[in-house]
Amino acid sequence: MRRGLAVWTPFAELERIRREFDRLLEDVFPVSEKEQALIPPVDVYETDSEVVIKAELPGVKKEDIDVTIKENTVHLKAERKEEKEEKTENIHRVERYYGVIERVIPLPTEVKTEEAKAEYKDGVLEIRVPKVKVSKEAKIQVS
Repeated sequence: MRRGLAVWTPFAELERIRREFDRLLEDVFPVSEKEQALIPPVDVYETDSEVVIKAELPGVKKEDIDVTIKENTVHLKAERKEEKEEKTENIHRVERYYGVIERVIPLPTEVKTEEAKAEYKDGVLEIRVPKVKVSKEAKIQVS
């Protein structure tokens, strides 16, 4: 039985190494549920022309979100504020977390930071950053 050659994808390999390293750190320095809840899950993918990041930020108001792009990383910072109500109810359980949510996301390619756009809808922040066009092929005249 013959097997085909496996295609090596460097970003997939880097992601695997990052997950292994995170797991090692979690074994040495356990993360509490509260700390884990304040790290938003993200999707990062790229199209032919841009890098797209989608981050889940439920319960965060648009004005409490701060996004900075610097040196090919996106720094996402938001604050989920506690809702204060003046009621004299008996509280039986509190599982929602409040506080500063922060994440630094490395970008897979060079981008045009000045042309970045962000949209926040239904608890999901979508950031679109155009990629820098790099010519992959150039014809050279032989003299």
